[in-house]
Amino acid sequence: MEKKNGPWTIKETRRIYKNEFLELFEDKVVQPDGKDGEYATVRMKAGVCTLAIDDEDNVYLTRQFRYALGAESLEVIAGGSDEGSPLENAKREAREEMGIEAEEWIDLGTAETDTSIVKSQAHFFVARKLKFTEPEREGTETMKPAKISFDEAVEKVLNGEIKHALSCVLILKAKLKIMRNAE
Repeated sequence: MEKKNGPWTIKETRRIYKNEFLELFEDKVVQPDGKDGEYATVRMKAGVCTLAIDDEDNVYLTRQFRYALGAESLEVIAGGSDEGSPLENAKREAREEMGIEAEEWIDLGTAETDTSIVKSQAHFFVARKLKFTEPEREGTETMKPAKISFDEAVEKVLNGEIKHALSCVLILKAKLKIMRNAE
């Protein structure tokens, strides 16, 4: 059965691949210009990203090897959303990855990672008034904590040392939000 998707018509959808993190689909479509075509999409598990900021304006990031890149990446605390609200998932990830608990959580909305072929929403949070415990990392998580000043984190985004797109967005969004609140 055909269905509309904006100016596109989907004639058929076929799932190509699925695991616990993502699904790959191929659609037979009628393009906006009326021609037949194919369109592939990836649907990924929703995620959460947290920027933890202490009372001295330091941020806590993770440095970890990323398999797909074949290199280390400096990132905010991030993970997939499982059961529960985005905030509950953000709290769980902060505690698991970095041993961080916070009294104050600021919701900074959402972003999509790549709107052309990937459907993967990430929910952003800033954690303040931090307390530290032991992390409870999963077996695939070989991260090292990185404590740097908030200003240095912004500079690392601007000079390309922090490349993880969602980390870049959250760091800059948080900096702007905090600057506006200080006015």
